[in-house]
Amino acid sequence: MAQLVDLSQEIYDGMPVYAGHLETKVWQHHSFADTAPNFDSDFAFQSLGIQLCDHGPTHVDALSHLDPREGAPTIDEMPLETFCGQGTCLDVSDVAPREYCTGERLERALAESPAELRRGDVLLIRTGSAERFGGTPEYTTQYPGLDESAAEWLGDHGVKIFGVDSPSPDNPADRIYPVHLFCRRNGVTHYENLANLQTVAGRRFAFFGFPLRIRAGTGSPVRAVAMLDD
Repeated sequence: MAQLVDLSQEIYDGMPVYAGHLETKVWQHHSFADTAPNFDSDFAFQSLGIQLCDHGPTHVDALSHLDPREGAPTIDEMPLETFCGQGTCLDVSDVAPREYCTGERLERALAESPAELRRGDVLLIRTGSAERFGGTPEYTTQYPGLDESAAEWLGDHGVKIFGVDSPSPDNPADRIYPVHLFCRRNGVTHYENLANLQTVAGRRFAFFGFPLRIRAGTGSPVRAVAMLDD
């Protein structure tokens, strides 16, 4: 029977977010006590209000987030087929925070992995950031990033879409952002703020990470899931 693994971070009030992004706010909008007087029975309801950035929690970027050219697709314009597929996860969690993961390091991770990487795959990259610093302010600044050679490696291996368990695939100390520039040039986008990648590292799985249908969205929160067929 297939096992479903949740690869999403929890959404909660005040969760750490990438510097400058809209803060995540969650509040009680309706309570049972508030709504009970509106009905002539014992019916009542409650609801939450939620404020977040379209690049807030576990999310996927639209190409329009990366590409200023006219016609770059927004999240509602991107094909649903983009956001699912067969794939695997490579483990580079030995790369220290604020250091670079190179193409050579990705190649070594692939050689060490029991699972193969195929052209057109979804590739998830475990940096260990969510496990080290998840839920703390350090999470937003203390993570490794891919360098230009690693971005080229993704292209050379024909990756369809990729994701990381950190706020960005680029190093927080970097002022060039070669991975985002690779995505712009090649029309390849990615997920950020994934979680639980230790569960799927070195395995093959079916990945699903569908965005909300946000009109003209530059990205979207997702519920990212891996389906393991054991």
